[in-house]
Amino acid sequence: MQTKRFVTVFGVLALLFSLQFIGGGFEAFAAGDVAGGGFLENASKGLDKFWNFTGFANAHFTNFIMIGVGLFFIFLAIKYDYEPLLLVPIGTGILLGNIPFLEGYQVGLYEEGSVLNYLYFGVQKGVYPPLIFLGIGAMTDFSSLISNPKLMILGAAAQVGIFATFWGASVMGFSPAESGAIGIIGGADGPTAIFLSSKLAPHLMGAIAIAAYSYMALVPVIQPPIMRLIIPKRERLIKMKPPRAVSKTEKVMFPIIGLLLTLFISPSALPLLGMLFFGNLLKESGVTERLADTARNAMINIITILLGITVGASTQAMRWVADPDTGEMINKGFLSVDSIKIFALGAVSFMVATAGGLLFARLMNVFLKGDNKINPLIGAAGVSAVPDSARVVQHEGLKSNPNNHLLMHAMAPNVSGVIGSAVAAGILLAFLM
Repeated sequence: MQTKRFVTVFGVLALLFSLQFIGGGFEAFAAGDVAGGGFLENASKGLDKFWNFTGFANAHFTNFIMIGVGLFFIFLAIKYDYEPLLLVPIGTGILLGNIPFLEGYQVGLYEEGSVLNYLYFGVQKGVYPPLIFLGIGAMTDFSSLISNPKLMILGAAAQVGIFATFWGASVMGFSPAESGAIGIIGGADGPTAIFLSSKLAPHLMGAIAIAAYSYMALVPVIQPPIMRLIIPKRERLIKMKPPRAVSKTEKVMFPIIGLLLTLFISPSALPLLGMLFFGNLLKESGVTERLADTARNAMINIITILLGITVGASTQAMRWVADPDTGEMINKGFLSVDSIKIFALGAVSFMVATAGGLLFARLMNVFLKGDNKINPLIGAAGVSAVPDSARVVQHEGLKSNPNNHLLMHAMAPNVSGVIGSAVAAGILLAFLM
């Protein structure tokens, strides 16, 4: 054991000496200046230069705070299986974005010409979110929504969180465009949040994206207490009749009609909803299975990796830039008062959205009779965290009645929530651009 330690220490010392020799001593040696002390002097300068290039020399305590956040995200993903396909890439991206370095060498995400900067182009210009929607459309079965279209109202009702947060952000001093970008967090839809913030408030995109994905991952933690608080036990026991069978013709017609209807209402949402319904048409047409398989597997996996890494890397703790008006250096990094406000508003937004869906489901039951009544728990699935919120509804339903399976019913407001949040984003974009 001691021999291994000695070899390790000796190897490190040898490496450092080699770096000294290469960094400055070699030049002195080649010039024949060894006797005059030039070798040692230049070797020392080489070592200083090497040290100045390391992350240790350029570190700030805020870098370690963000590295801790990144490690926490990875821990949640691996230990508790909270959205691992999102949190592992985002957590790793946070680590990458907060490694200290000397600027000017095309390393960081915000340095023009760097690899990360090129990958970030897809986030900045809103390229990745529509491709994510294409994959979501290709893997989503809208049968439950087609068989019971009145449940679409619950997806719309849950969007109240978006507009309530828009008002709250305005009160807290954010501009209308910034408020709109922050409000979309209430839809619990990460790609939509990135798409809208890239258009309305690109300087806040890192905080908004991290907040949106964080609350998506915490759906199993945030929603159940709200569901138990708002829905009494007797209503949680309601058993819904099985959804009717949906024909192939209906499945094929739905994405076509949905595309035309929603985009005539909100043309600004065309990149998102156009790709969502196109992906679903690939799935349901029956003649483009190869394209549908690529969209829902290889492509969405690649885009998820690129999106997660770059969004995570955009959260540099401190990033000082000159104010274009005053020339004063201001912090545009992730650790700021604005980020704290965004996380607080995002939490409220998500809770209001969940409560809005639940309360509207209870209201619907006032007008429904007999076996047409719905279990109000499915209102919580109106947020577009697909399929996690539907799974939470299923879990809570089974806790109240082990024979009450609500998953298929909950998928209807869940997928309509995806459509609703994209429509809301389009409306905000039209008003605030």
